[in-house]
Amino acid sequence: MTKPTVGVVGAGVIGAGVAQDLAQRGFRPILVDVSEAALDAARERIRTSVSAACLFARSKPADPPDEIFARVSATTRYDALSGVDFVIENATEDVEIKRPIYEMLDAVCPKDCVLIANTSCIPITRLASFTKWPARVIGIHFMNPVPMMHTVEMVPGVETSGRTIDKAKGLMEQLGKTCIVVKDSPGFVSNRILMLAINEAVRVLEEGVADAESVDGIFKSCFGHPMGPLETADLIGLDTVLLSLEVLRDSFDDAKYQPCRLLKEMVAEGRLGRKSGAGFHPYS
Repeated sequence: MTKPTVGVVGAGVIGAGVAQDLAQRGFRPILVDVSEAALDAARERIRTSVSAACLFARSKPADPPDEIFARVSATTRYDALSGVDFVIENATEDVEIKRPIYEMLDAVCPKDCVLIANTSCIPITRLASFTKWPARVIGIHFMNPVPMMHTVEMVPGVETSGRTIDKAKGLMEQLGKTCIVVKDSPGFVSNRILMLAINEAVRVLEEGVADAESVDGIFKSCFGHPMGPLETADLIGLDTVLLSLEVLRDSFDDAKYQPCRLLKEMVAEGRLGRKSGAGFHPYS
């Protein structure tokens, strides 16, 4: 089967993971970011992750690491997306950052290009409103780490066409991923529930009820979760958790999503989790 051309916008942790996943499946993704530093960091992250997958993963990539890595091209130029079939957008969870990206994609990409919003909490219909062709916009919430997670949350917007849904499902099938389709609502299913749990876990830590190891240990030992809520927050990135909670709070006008003080302090201090080397747990 011929592989479609896929652009990946945003070279952070998730964007790099999406590009890696595509490359491991034989695609030649075009990774776009406005920052050369972000692209350099993404290249290094992809190279390290691909090498580790080829050595240690239970389901090893079929091709050698260098061949996989060479499939990923990286650029700061949006016009590199002028001939793509799909774009997967992974920018920071902030509407005012995402808005100009969709306006740019509208101007650059072919009219039949499917725009996939990889967002944690922002409603897809709102993002689609930034384009002239909202029927081609769909949400797909990839889980982290992207190459290891085999299920995605698929979120059609109010105006998403059936053709867009079918094309997006076909792309996910080529990536070996199962789609669970949910209705468009802030946070969808996963993060509407998960962010509340993380925020409450941070509050338990803030109040001194238990330390981070104990909080996570209870969820792993008592409930059989592979990771506890604070470890999950570290994996996601505490800045992303904070932004997601703020989107949920403002969208639902509900104080239950108000981020707790400790979470805001840690983000202000740059303790963002795995990507910064320290969060609720140390990482080296």
